[in-house]
This record gives sequence, structure tokens and C-alpha cells, in this order.
Amino acid sequence: MKRIGIDVGGTGIQIGLVDETFRIVEEDSVPTRTDLTFEQQISQMASCVDRLLKKNGLQEKDVASIGAGIPGIAAEDGVVVKCTNMGWEHVPFRQEFQKHFHLPILIDNDANVAALAESVAGVSAGTSSSVFITIGTGIGSGIIINGKIWKGAHGIGGELGHVIMNLDGVPCTCGNRGCLERYCAATAVIRMGREAAMTHPESLLHQYSKNLDKITAKTVFEAAKTGDQAALVVYHNFINYLAQAIASVINLLDPEIIVLGGGVSKAGDFLLDPLKKTYRKYVLFRDLPVPEIKIATLGSEAGIIGAAMLT
Repeated sequence: MKRIGIDVGGTGIQIGLVDETFRIVEEDSVPTRTDLTFEQQISQMASCVDRLLKKNGLQEKDVASIGAGIPGIAAEDGVVVKCTNMGWEHVPFRQEFQKHFHLPILIDNDANVAALAESVAGVSAGTSSSVFITIGTGIGSGIIINGKIWKGAHGIGGELGHVIMNLDGVPCTCGNRGCLERYCAATAVIRMGREAAMTHPESLLHQYSKNLDKITAKTVFEAAKTGDQAALVVYHNFINYLAQAIASVINLLDPEIIVLGGGVSKAGDFLLDPLKKTYRKYVLFRDLPVPEIKIATLGSEAGIIGAAMLT
């Protein structure tokens, strides 16, 4: 039977019809609108699901379930505890959606569903344990153990982005200081790149200092590739913090594979090569096999596929 996967994003909500081979048969979307009430937004999503079914000549009875990946936390009873991007707090997602479709409605964190998708249909397929780390505006992570999402006793496990790397470090949006997210997210690379541009007038990055908005994580990486010293300092700090975080994950969980996704992962080998060399020195048992580190392969499809696979 087909399944429906919903990827709730900050600017758009992608909805897909997924078949038994984990392939997206058809996809549609609705805009993310925080001006709508929770009930109105759910109604829009349900209407989109209805369009997908009709377009493919399907009825509700032809669908096994509807799954949703959200940038937040959901409880076992189908209540979204917190989803900041949508302005949702303690809203009855499952109950509201079942007013439109009398199907099992499953909800989980977006990084968790992406981790699940990669473990079944992506780069970590065939493994029983993996950790997916998404590096974008923030740092998200999903843990797969024995082929299933592990999210802790209260549904909040896997928040690698808020592991504290420096007790007196940069203030984080969560209220703590020195979180990994403040050193390895794309926004962190941008911040450090802008700081480097201002303090090193001789640098390539300084060429953008008249309009700091032009500096992106990609800008910093491209400047580092040319050998620009200011950009290289930012780049090496980024690699070192990420390597320490990955080694900590390995020391704690010993997964078979580490998977990197998100916008920053598009740097490919420029990210992987130094990371593979650096993280090993922080691993405790260096004389034993260590997990591979690979780039995710499903890209933007992971959210839909993983959500559809929720059980």
C-alpha cells in the first residue's frame, strides 16, 4: 500500500505519495503560513493530501498511513509539544488531522525521519545503527538503533546541536552558552566569517566587508579553498568542533556509520577529507574499527520518505 509523507518546513510544506519501494510517486506542496490558525494549516495540508490521492486515482482505503516530520517535538499521543517555526505549542496534530482522514497519523522530528529514510533507502541502508547529522541553519541529529529511531525516554533525545562544547562560549538561542550549533551550523560559519572579514582587512573575505550580507557559509568555504588565511582559520575551527562532536557520538554510541546532511554537507570532500583525519584523534579506542562518515544521498526527499516510513 502507498503511504503519505509530510515534510513540514519553515517556508513550505512538502507532501508526497510514497510507494512500497520508498519511491516518491507524486509530490505537492502548500506554503507555510504562520498567519493561519493551527486548524486552518492542518486543513490546507489535508486538502493537499486529498489532491494527491485523486490525481493518482486512489482513495483513503488505499493508503496505509500518513506521517509527518516536524522541526520540533511530538509526543506519543500525537500532540506536537513544540514547533517554533509554525508557532505550535501543545497542539493536537493527530486528532486534528483525523478529522479529515481516518488513518494512522504518525509524527516525529524532521532530523529523526531523515535519519530513518537514509537508513532504509539512502547511504546507510543495510546498517542497523547510524547517526544522521544535518548541518544547516542549525544542527539537528537523528539516531537509529536496531533499525528504529531512538529518541529517549521523553522524546527529546538526539539534540546534538545543543551539546555544550565550551562552557563559557558563544551564547546560543536556547539560552545556554557554547552549544555545538554556535560553532558548526551555517549561521555560525557566517558569523565567524563576518568577524574574520572585519578583523583581517588583507583577506579575501574582507572584499565582502562593505556588504556583510554577501558572506555565506559557501563564501567562507570557497575563500578557504583559495588559501585565504582568515577563511582557513574559520574553516579549521569548524572542522575541529565538528570532529570533536562526531568523536563524542562514537565514544557514546559506537554506530556503524555517521551520515552528514543539510546545506553545509554539499561541500562534499572538502568537508569529509579533513573531518575523517581529525575526528580519529578524539576517539577513545583508536585501535578498533571506527564508523564511516558519508554524505547523505536522499537530499530534500529524505523528509517525505522518512515521514512516510514512520510506524
